[in-house]
Amino acid sequence: MITGTTTLIGHLGYPTFTFKAPMILNPWFEKQDIDAVVVPMGVQADSYPEFFRSLFRLRNIRGAVVTMPHKVTTLGLVDELSPVAAVAGAVNAVVLREDGTLLGDQFDGAGFVRGIQRKGFQPGGSRALVVGNGGVGSAIAASLAAAGVAALGLYDPDARASAALETRLAGHFPGLRISTGGNDPDGYQLVVNATPLGMVDGDPLPVDVGRIGPETFVGEVVMSQEITPFLRAALARGCSVQVGTDMLFEMIPAFLEAFGFGTATPEELRAVARIPGARAAD
Repeated sequence: MITGTTTLIGHLGYPTFTFKAPMILNPWFEKQDIDAVVVPMGVQADSYPEFFRSLFRLRNIRGAVVTMPHKVTTLGLVDELSPVAAVAGAVNAVVLREDGTLLGDQFDGAGFVRGIQRKGFQPGGSRALVVGNGGVGSAIAASLAAAGVAALGLYDPDARASAALETRLAGHFPGLRISTGGNDPDGYQLVVNATPLGMVDGDPLPVDVGRIGPETFVGEVVMSQEITPFLRAALARGCSVQVGTDMLFEMIPAFLEAFGFGTATPEELRAVARIPGARAAD
């Protein structure tokens, strides 16, 4: 029930049909009797900066969840960045602090890494390939570097995105071996699709799955369907996988903590979430 005392959290991005956070956070707020609501706000890139500034003039807003295509743009719209957001070069959470300033933070990568660790894949010392070096891919790469991967392959159709991410990573992880420009998954223990490929039927696969070994762990960020064509092909190769929503359920507790609403376990969130298939996922 939304009332005159309800605290707002914006969910900023476009298109909004892919949004899952409202279907997790809002049922949790209801169960915990928290007077807050996450509101999807479909805003396109050309009007985003103006909208963002207007949004945070509201007196009943606590913060925002930020998704594609605004994670990188938001870097320049906040007053301060967390260290992780600075390395990732992207923001997916904005918190309005008591002094009126905005903190930009980043939980995509932490959610992804926590998820694969809970499934038994330990990234320390491994070779990982991250395909897609925009907001979410940069965050995952930064968190994998922090988790101790030995080597990191970066690929994006826009070579400038890979080069910029390489520079940021090298500045904070000087011992990390980084390669760019290729998406051949052969020889990697972890392969991550951090592109939008898979959101629309008929999308090409992000890598040549025939070059992935059965011992490779494969991760996905697309959430529009539980088992994307990429994951389906990886499963057919015998790979262990992580679906996109697993990353989300691992990062939601960090959002709750950042917005001052306590915390929750992924299992507790799955129990109340209203996403088809969420409760059955591991």
